[in-house]
Amino acid sequence: METQANAPRKRHVLIVDDDARLADFFKKLLELHGYDAQVASDGKLALKHVLEQPTDAVLCDLQMPLLEGDLFYATVERVKPSLARRFIFITGLTDDPHFHSFVTTVDAPVLQKPVPMEKLVAVVENIVQRA
Repeated sequence: METQANAPRKRHVLIVDDDARLADFFKKLLELHGYDAQVASDGKLALKHVLEQPTDAVLCDLQMPLLEGDLFYATVERVKPSLARRFIFITGLTDDPHFHSFVTTVDAPVLQKPVPMEKLVAVVENIVQRA
């Protein structure tokens, strides 16, 4: 019988999105699939989180207050390069001139909103297996 002390740690996914309803939906979906999921409503809170908590994957919107997703990613790339390889971007702005260059060159999955639930879970699972 496993005890709490030696039970395997659940894989931790950070959801970074300023849309509280969508972030909560993603959190519940991932928890139903056995993940420990937390939400940060902007890039600054997310940066604080990844510097303090073990994180296996980051599900990140691009357009957010305080620190947009592309800048959050660039910061993580400098301070935690291994985590930068485990980002998944979600956006409705792939054609936005500000983000177009980023989404076409970043070495990470970019999912267009609305994201089918099955696809989101499959991509998260693929990324978490890299952790």
